[in-house]
Amino acid sequence: MGRKVHPIGFRLGITKNHQAQWYAEGREYAALLGEDRAIRKLIREENDSAGISKIEIERLPVARQVSIKIHTAKPGILIGRKGANVNLLRKKLEELTGKKIHLDILEVDNIDTDAYLIGQSIAQQLERRISHKRAMKQAVRRAMKAGAKGIMITVGGRLGGADMARRETVREGRIPRHTLRADIDYAHVEALTTFSKIGIKVWVYKGDILPESKEEISGAFSAS
Repeated sequence: MGRKVHPIGFRLGITKNHQAQWYAEGREYAALLGEDRAIRKLIREENDSAGISKIEIERLPVARQVSIKIHTAKPGILIGRKGANVNLLRKKLEELTGKKIHLDILEVDNIDTDAYLIGQSIAQQLERRISHKRAMKQAVRRAMKAGAKGIMITVGGRLGGADMARRETVREGRIPRHTLRADIDYAHVEALTTFSKIGIKVWVYKGDILPESKEEISGAFSAS
């Protein structure tokens, strides 16, 4: 039971891409990795109510420039009136890194099938002392209605203020965790309640990502 693989890391280079795209060696790698963590922390702390799902960081090798793509459920809050909020965020990031920052704000297509946003929603409900069973069942129902082919949510900790920690799981549909072609979105979120921290894990299965068949590839070459 101790051998667990991260669903995203398991599929890197096959159906998933890295959220940080740059190359470095030695001490430079450690410094840039720490800088990436600081960038993500600053963005999330400054825009806690914007529903940020994913932050992609790309570094250009020639110039000292960092390109950041922020996937958010509420782009209007992140951008602000006439771009005031995003300009302030860019200024803070440039002061933090000492580099030129390019920001792209992208809207999440479907918030009900985004694993991180689902986990964040459940965490906020638990912090408001809403029943974890109710929050989990509502999230599962919304995800399946929004087009997900399967979803599994696990919460662990002192649920309901119990003296002993336990773990509960709600699942609906298929979750093929060992299938590499399966498009599974995964997130781990923590809820800070008055009793303790409660961990929330979310798996969302969106279907299979199939490679192009040999007939389609050969047909494309013959047409050209």
